[in-house]
Amino acid sequence: MGALKWENFAVAPYAGEQTTIIMMQIIKIPLGIITRQGLGLGLMSLVLTLLSLTWAMPGWSLPLGQPMLLGALAQGNAITDPNAILRYALPIDNPEVRRLQDSLEDISNHIRAKRWPAIKRDVRAANLTITLKEDKILAGVPADRQSEAESLLGTIKTDLTDLAAAVEAKDKEQVIGLRQSTLTAIGDLEALMVTDFPFAIPEEFANLPQLKGRATVEMTTNKGPLTIEVDGYSAPINAGNFVDLVQRKFYDGLPFIRSEDFFVTQAGDPPGPEAGFIDPETKQYRAIPLEILVKGEEGPIYGMTLEDAGMYLPELALPFNAYGAIALARPEMEPNGGSSQFFFFKFDTELTPPGFNLMDGRYSVFGYVVDGKETLEQLNEGDKIVSAKVVSGADNLVNGNS
Repeated sequence: MGALKWENFAVAPYAGEQTTIIMMQIIKIPLGIITRQGLGLGLMSLVLTLLSLTWAMPGWSLPLGQPMLLGALAQGNAITDPNAILRYALPIDNPEVRRLQDSLEDISNHIRAKRWPAIKRDVRAANLTITLKEDKILAGVPADRQSEAESLLGTIKTDLTDLAAAVEAKDKEQVIGLRQSTLTAIGDLEALMVTDFPFAIPEEFANLPQLKGRATVEMTTNKGPLTIEVDGYSAPINAGNFVDLVQRKFYDGLPFIRSEDFFVTQAGDPPGPEAGFIDPETKQYRAIPLEILVKGEEGPIYGMTLEDAGMYLPELALPFNAYGAIALARPEMEPNGGSSQFFFFKFDTELTPPGFNLMDGRYSVFGYVVDGKETLEQLNEGDKIVSAKVVSGADNLVNGNS
C-alpha cells in the first residue's frame, strides 16, 4: 500500500528554524504533551511560547527566510457547527436573509449558559427582520422558485413564534430543537437563491471531475453510519474527485489506515503499491490540487498553501473548525499530489481549538460529517468502510472537460 502517512503531510517547513520544528511537532503529535529533544512542554505552554515569539517580533518585520507565525493567532468566535459553516458557505448575496440567519446562529453562544435576555434579543431581531424585510428576502429568489420560498418563509414565521414562546418559558431543550429546525428552513431558503456556479475552473484542472453544487454521501462503516455533506461550491475539484470515487465504489471495503484520538482518522489507500486512484482509461495516477477558497475571493487558490500565497488569518469558506471536517491527504512537498486518500479531522480543544489551529490553509477541506459523530469517535485503525453511496446531488457531478 502507498499510505500517505501523517508525518509526510505538508507543513510548509522553513529550514533551520526552531520555531517551525516546534510547530511541526504540534501537527504531528496528537497528544497534549510534547517530549522531543528534551522538551517537556504542555500544549498551552507551547502555544503561549509560539505567541510570545510572534508578539516579540511582529510578522511584518521578520527577516527573509523566517516563518510568519500570524497563522497561529486565534480568529475570534469560530463557528463549530458544520451545518452553520455550510449555510454561510453558500454563494449568495442577500444581506437580509444573512441577518435573519445571524440572529439564530448567535443563540448557540448563549444557550449553554442560559443567557435568556440575549437569546430573547436574538429571536426578536429575527422576527423583526422577517417582518420588515420579507420582500427583500424574496427578491433574492428566482421567479420559478418563489412559491417554494414563500412556503419556507411561512414555516420560518411559525417556528419563530414557537421559538419566542419557548424562550419565554425558558425551555432550553425546546429552544435548541426549534432553533435547529428554523435554521434548516433558512438554509433551504438560501439554497433556493443560488443560481449559477460562482466561478470558472482553471483550464489546467478542467480534465478532472467537478462537483458544481453539493452532494450528500452516506458512508457505512463497521462501527456505524456517517452522513457527509460535500461542498462543490467551495472546493469543486476535491469534492468532485471524492464523489466520483464514491460513485465508482472505490472506497467500498477499504480500511482506515490511521486514527489518532482528537486529531485525524484517515482512509482511501487502495490495495497494492499505489497511493491513490489510477484512472482505468488513462492508466495514470489522478492527482488532485490543493484547493482553498478564501471568503471574498473570486475563486479558490490552487496549488499552494495560504502561507506560500502570503495570506495570513483569512476567513475560509470551509475551515477546520468543525468536528468531522473531511479533507484531502497529500504528500508533504506536493500540494497537487493528493488523490483518493482523505481524513476526517477531530479537533481537540487544547491541540487544535477552532479558529486557532495550524491546519487551515494547508489542506483542502471539501465537506463535513453532518450526522454520525458517535460513529466517527469510535473509528480506529483497521476499521473498514463497508460501503459509500451518493444519496443526493449526484447530478451536480460533471466529468472532466464537460
